[in-house]
Amino acid sequence: MPGLPVAPTLDDPLVAASSPAVGGPLGRHAARGVRPGGAPPGWWTALRVVLALSCLTMALGLVAKQPCRADAWPPRTERTVWLHLCYSDLPYLYRERGLAAGAVPYLDDAGAPPLEYPVLTGALFGAAAWVARATLPATGDTAAEADRGAVRFYDVMALLLLGAALVTVVAVARTVSLRPYDAALVAASPVLALSATINADLVPAALVALAVLAWTRERPLLAGVLLGLGTATKLYPLLVLGPVVVLCARQRRWADAGRAVAGAAVAWAAVDLPVWLLARESWLAFWRANDERPADFGSPWYAVQLLGHAVPADRLNLLVTVLLVAACAVVAALGLLAPAPPRLAQLAFLLVAAFCLLNKVWSPQYALWLLPLAALARPRWRDLLIWQAGEVVHFVAVWLYLDGLYSPGTVMVDGRGYALVTAVRAGCLLWLMAVVVRDVLRPERDPVPAGREMPEPAPASESTAVA
Repeated sequence: MPGLPVAPTLDDPLVAASSPAVGGPLGRHAARGVRPGGAPPGWWTALRVVLALSCLTMALGLVAKQPCRADAWPPRTERTVWLHLCYSDLPYLYRERGLAAGAVPYLDDAGAPPLEYPVLTGALFGAAAWVARATLPATGDTAAEADRGAVRFYDVMALLLLGAALVTVVAVARTVSLRPYDAALVAASPVLALSATINADLVPAALVALAVLAWTRERPLLAGVLLGLGTATKLYPLLVLGPVVVLCARQRRWADAGRAVAGAAVAWAAVDLPVWLLARESWLAFWRANDERPADFGSPWYAVQLLGHAVPADRLNLLVTVLLVAACAVVAALGLLAPAPPRLAQLAFLLVAAFCLLNKVWSPQYALWLLPLAALARPRWRDLLIWQAGEVVHFVAVWLYLDGLYSPGTVMVDGRGYALVTAVRAGCLLWLMAVVVRDVLRPERDPVPAGREMPEPAPASESTAVA
């Protein structure tokens, strides 16, 4: 029936196979879009369902962090942080980067090491730290105030990240007409529950999801602006600009390419240029940290190093750069030579996934970068759960491995074990990448109609109804 939202129990094989547990797939006579007599849909529209799922998933993630929160995230040498799998960068950043002492990111470090994050992320940290300090009474006990402030800072950031999660879900729900329930792949994701509050990575993920939505609504300038803001928050959104240009080149939409690139450049410069002018050394801290960083946790380079085959530090940057350029070339060729124009989410997912695989560090929360792109690129529960199974295994293993590093003699996951888990994680992501490549090369296998996002949303009474 045209104009009605896709019912997951009729569209997704895994959902259909699981549906008997909750009454079976949608029936032929079920009310969809409107009630009998043309009445509007009920209150529980598809969008509200996935937003509620998001809140539940985020709440479960916060409960999982409670053992660490109750102890104000103790020093890393205490095993609670690792054994309870509740580590977060946020409280430690508050105490260790001068935020507890009132430091203004980039402009005043209060004697602490510089904040090695892009400017917009630093601004978010600074604002959240100000709220944390302003809402706690001064007691004169500096250490106790720092601990309470770290917990309050985490709570403020968690609220901000919940907002980012909801924005991401709304963007995914509205990107492809008549498929609002694809957003459930984000809303009910294990990755969202486990990694949402490790750091601020949900913010750039939300900006990228909004950029993809803007692109499908034929607003390339807005898409570029959002990608520029995302790049000011985390570096990887810059990669998404490449597929935008590739798709424009394929369709000879040079003006749209120019608008997207110009929008990204102006938005990024508007955020970064003032800090570069006022505090150049602090601004450079992020770039230096990335340049000087050795092979680190989660990356295949670190796994190879654990197995006794380390790549020399002076060669690693060059090797990563060469391989990433090659990956960009492959994705560009795929976009230009595919039988039908690929969807932006497909090419963006492949490029960001390649960046994760090739980067010098692959932290657990980087899965959040991929989550909305994966849900849009391959809206199938089986394939996303295969990928996320690798992420969940790594999430557990990395904390137990770190426990052994901070508490020698209590090794639960050794170097070889962690290298094996890294390989499993990479293999699961490569599986999802392979399926997306197949969809690009064989558009008839793409779950999204006609192999592309639909440019116009369906009417509210239809596109958001429970299916």
